[in-house]
Amino acid sequence: MPIYSRTNKTQKPIKKNNYGMVQKRRFGIVFICIVVIGLAFLGYRKTSTPQGQTNQKKQANIQKKYIRILASGDTIAHDALNAQARKTDGSYDYYQFMKPMQPFFDIADIKFCNQAVPGGGEKFGISGYPVFNSPLDVARDLNKLGCNVVNTGTNHTFDRGQAVIDAELNYWDTLPRMLAVAGANRIQAEQDNIRYFTVRGVRFAFLSYSTYTNTPPTTPYGLNVYNDAKAESQVRTARLAADIVMVSMRWGTEYSSSINDQQSQISQHLSDWGADIILGHGPHVLQPVKTLKGSDGRQTICWYSLGNFLNAQIPIESLANGLAIMDVDIATKKLKAPEYVPIYMHYEWTADEKTREDLLKRKNFSLVPLDSAASLLKKSQNNTTVETQTIRIQKTLNQFTTVPLISLSDLQKL
Repeated sequence: MPIYSRTNKTQKPIKKNNYGMVQKRRFGIVFICIVVIGLAFLGYRKTSTPQGQTNQKKQANIQKKYIRILASGDTIAHDALNAQARKTDGSYDYYQFMKPMQPFFDIADIKFCNQAVPGGGEKFGISGYPVFNSPLDVARDLNKLGCNVVNTGTNHTFDRGQAVIDAELNYWDTLPRMLAVAGANRIQAEQDNIRYFTVRGVRFAFLSYSTYTNTPPTTPYGLNVYNDAKAESQVRTARLAADIVMVSMRWGTEYSSSINDQQSQISQHLSDWGADIILGHGPHVLQPVKTLKGSDGRQTICWYSLGNFLNAQIPIESLANGLAIMDVDIATKKLKAPEYVPIYMHYEWTADEKTREDLLKRKNFSLVPLDSAASLLKKSQNNTTVETQTIRIQKTLNQFTTVPLISLSDLQKL
């Protein structure tokens, strides 16, 4: 009798085994389906992550690789600005004019600002051009904006004497999140001291000099007046102790977009001695950027004049300037190619008021990105356009080194 006949008792167990195998196969198929669906769901969750969160992660990764430096031009508390900033309680609000700049400062780590005129506060009497003393609120609001590396040494430093210098620096000492303040000093030891600070493992040195002064100094230490011997000693010392050496220079010909011989000579000296970045100011208008080669082969980015920041001057060349942008590679301690954000200092007055130079009639002060200033320019008496000023800035800036003009959206791209 065949083994697999219907009467064979071993046949039922064989059928039972076949059924179990079928069940196992079905279970396997179901399990695979569940895994596939689960993976698909996870993929969907991943691709459905809000773009903002993705950008934040990318931004965090970028921030780990680079340190961003932003540098602005002269902040000058002119009488018209003081009048518009003064509040009914007697305090001053300069931040209201600079607030549109906040997004730019927020995405930088090191923010260089130039307090171009002394600010010792109301105790010494508030005054504008030509002999300045501004409210302490100027420093407070620059700090609120984010300025954390500040130059205080300029041709106006001694306008109101050493006591005003002391009061200004005493106030800067009280402000939070500062990295370095240099240029003016309370004692000789401060003048002799190089300012160092560290950002995410990169050590910076910050030095400041002025080649001229409107008022003869009443102390030998109140202002760092440039001379080759002192500057060489300090820059060479800083080069040995820091990864990046930054030098602020008050120099140049006022209202000239051209570099003079003194600027050319000093800038090459500073490069040879070890400067990585030179931040020039004094002409109140933009001047070219140049990449210099030091005696050791090191490259130096020299901004001969950053122009103006917060101010109330009249020429359009003093009102349409910008922000210098430089990134430091944390791994190599090298600077990437520089970039520049054009900005515009706006105010309004009538044609007649401008003809009469009735300066205190000016109102609606505001610092804005140049690319968003078309409607404001129409309200001013500058008789120019965004396009005209963009072309002028690019032509002035790029005589020696190519520096692209960028916008806030460019800075925020990842």
